[in-house]
Amino acid sequence: MLTAIIVVIQVLACLALIFLILMHSGKGGGLSDMFGGSMGSAAAGSTVVEKNLDRITVTVAVIFAFTNLILILRLQ
Repeated sequence: MLTAIIVVIQVLACLALIFLILMHSGKGGGLSDMFGGSMGSAAAGSTVVEKNLDRITVTVAVIFAFTNLILILRLQ
């Protein structure tokens, strides 16, 4: 039961990571341009939206890594 819950959290974190990474703007712009993420980046460098996106991405990546380690230890 606990393993199934951890697997669900892992899959949700994986999908969230894919979405969040695609939201980041690269050298040529990303999907975040659709939501106004690049409007301030030309003038101010990194905007509040980009900083928050970075923080959320790091948090989800830590959750993904943590659930990955838990699953490795539980399935040994």
